[in-house]
Amino acid sequence: MTKIGIITGSTRPGRNSPQVAEWVKGIADKRGDAEYEIVDLAEFNLPMYAEPISAAYSQDYQTPEAIPWSKKVAELDGYVFICPEYNRGVTSALKNAIDYLYIEWNNKAAGIVSYGSAGGVRAAESLRIILAELQVASVRAHPAMSLFTDFVKMKEFKPAEVHEKSVTAMLDQVVAWTNALEPMRNKG
Repeated sequence: MTKIGIITGSTRPGRNSPQVAEWVKGIADKRGDAEYEIVDLAEFNLPMYAEPISAAYSQDYQTPEAIPWSKKVAELDGYVFICPEYNRGVTSALKNAIDYLYIEWNNKAAGIVSYGSAGGVRAAESLRIILAELQVASVRAHPAMSLFTDFVKMKEFKPAEVHEKSVTAMLDQVVAWTNALEPMRNKG
């Protein structure tokens, strides 16, 4: 069965991304079209990127934490990134985690669920550019939540009902693109 990882985009104490990830997973688990799993960046405890050779050229990881991260990302067929917006961009933790790997990301699809003061749309657009370099097809449907209207006091996630439709549309596209790219991942 197709495996989709729901990747939390923040590692800081008090972060909101686990709440958003659980909500997305709850919607996803009702579908039966893929196996969905939350992948919490905080559990991988990746230090700042310090590999001696870029992952685009070698998967001989020297950072011990990179090995389980590589294994996890490689075993997934597609992704949903929970993308909070920090200072108009992706979090440093998410960018760092992405930069650790290259081939593990290739020929897969991804959806983005963002949140922030302006729905996290600037971070999502930045993430799309990053993913394109990694040969990840990001899908068009994009749930975007506001810290002011979809969170109580910016902490407790209470999404508006309308967002469930956009998550469903995003998941439809992620699964379709993930399955369409399967021959590319498994070629010769």
